[in-house]
Amino acid sequence: MGLSGEQCFSGGADGTIRCWNLPSANTDPYDAFEVNVLGETLRGHTDAVWSLSTHGAHSRLLSCSADGTVRVWQPGADPPLLSTLFETASSTGTPVVADFLGANPNQAAVAMDNCKVAIMDIATGQEVMAVDVLQPDTSNWIHRVRSHPTQPVLVVAQENKHIGFIDTRTGQLAHDMVAHLDAVTSVAVDSSGTFLLSASHDCSVRLWNFDSKTCVQEITAHRKKFDEAIFDVAFHPSKSLIASAGADAFAKCYV
Repeated sequence: MGLSGEQCFSGGADGTIRCWNLPSANTDPYDAFEVNVLGETLRGHTDAVWSLSTHGAHSRLLSCSADGTVRVWQPGADPPLLSTLFETASSTGTPVVADFLGANPNQAAVAMDNCKVAIMDIATGQEVMAVDVLQPDTSNWIHRVRSHPTQPVLVVAQENKHIGFIDTRTGQLAHDMVAHLDAVTSVAVDSSGTFLLSASHDCSVRLWNFDSKTCVQEITAHRKKFDEAIFDVAFHPSKSLIASAGADAFAKCYV
């Protein structure tokens, strides 16, 4: 979702990224399809797009793909592709998810398939820091990495039911907690940095106070399907709304 809330982005198994112009909330859902809803299509990846991240202040989009690359885009520009990270194989690992650093939008955090996290300089494509503080074993996997909007903190959702908090100044693990009864599949931080949202295959969405790391609300949101429940959660950038998407084929919004 873009910062204005008027545009959103989706990545597909075909390697493309589509930009969507959100219609008015007053639109009749039974109206005919409006062709202007679909904006430009970003092409460059050669395999499925795994994750997307936006930085509204700079109108940039960060994508991570199964082709092993992380690409930086500026939708609407000509050309829209600004740079490519990990064009060649890295000793750090293979990228799986990425996010802009809130405290420094010229850098990106890229999580690897071996539970390492690389802090990358977007302009030079060079690795600034390699973070190796999580538990790299066959039962662990990083599902999502999200940056705090103002603090130098990365939040990492892991397969082993934990959420890790990494200090990007030192590369050290500042805090680690068991957050769910099953794999933590997604995390999100609201625009003010006050709340953390997490999702899990235990069918729950949990709202946390970011500073105290205490759970303030839990929502049983989706039903399991083939041992999977919730794939993603998000805060609206400007409204008091949260959303979740599940394996049960439902996308839900909560006030």
